[in-house]
Amino acid sequence: MTVDYAPPPASQRPDATRSRRSFGSLRTITALILREMSTRYGRSPGGYVWAVVEPLGAILLLSFGFSLLVRAPSLGNNFILFYASGYLTFNMYQQISLTVSRGIQFSRPLLFYPAVTWIDAVLARLILNALTSIMVSIIILFLIFSLLQTRTTIDIGPVLLSLGLAVLFGFGVGVMNCALSGLYPTWDLIWSIVTRPLFLASAIFYILEDLPRTVQAVLWYNPLIHISGIMRSGIYPTYVPDYVSLPFVLASSLGTAAIGMLLLHRHHRTILES
Repeated sequence: MTVDYAPPPASQRPDATRSRRSFGSLRTITALILREMSTRYGRSPGGYVWAVVEPLGAILLLSFGFSLLVRAPSLGNNFILFYASGYLTFNMYQQISLTVSRGIQFSRPLLFYPAVTWIDAVLARLILNALTSIMVSIIILFLIFSLLQTRTTIDIGPVLLSLGLAVLFGFGVGVMNCALSGLYPTWDLIWSIVTRPLFLASAIFYILEDLPRTVQAVLWYNPLIHISGIMRSGIYPTYVPDYVSLPFVLASSLGTAAIGMLLLHRHHRTILES
């Protein structure tokens, strides 16, 4: 006796199901990005202009303040370029880590729909803020090199590498804090207190070589020190930061990201219901 086998319809095949889910997730992430764009930049006068004005204003204030205290920056002779080379990567890390850490909180009402997952919420905030921060950094560097006599030639490779590492480290810290703050509400307060000196410890207005050896040995474990060193090596051709360790930055970024993703995978329902 012969039994004819009829294959299932294309819509019921595993490959078609996975493709449909992937496409649906992409549409969900795009919708979440558009939602946040309208929320953050669509309701305020100027919109995206403030994304450029805010870091540019901070750089100008740093440059003006320290120009009154010292004759020249640690590298080159332009205060604005020197502080921009340290502040942009720090600002990128800070913005991405903060927004990603609040990804579930920001999209909580939507996460009760089956089509929206916690991964969609986290990735949407990462993509939007990474693209915004990279665009802002490029615009500010372009304005500095166009309007000021910097007397230096930029090497785009290390600059892009430092921006990418800042995004990766910001995502790692952000997704880890997203999980920990959801499980332990006091974590946000603890983290803000512990990392308050980070602005002073991230080589924004100095280079690591300016500090005593003992202080260098401690600050070496701050990944942002390495990221700012890579950025400055691309802006100042004669600067060679021997202390930079790319494996350490990658390990710190991927390690924190792995911890955060694992915690969210296991406890995202608990976080949503809390």
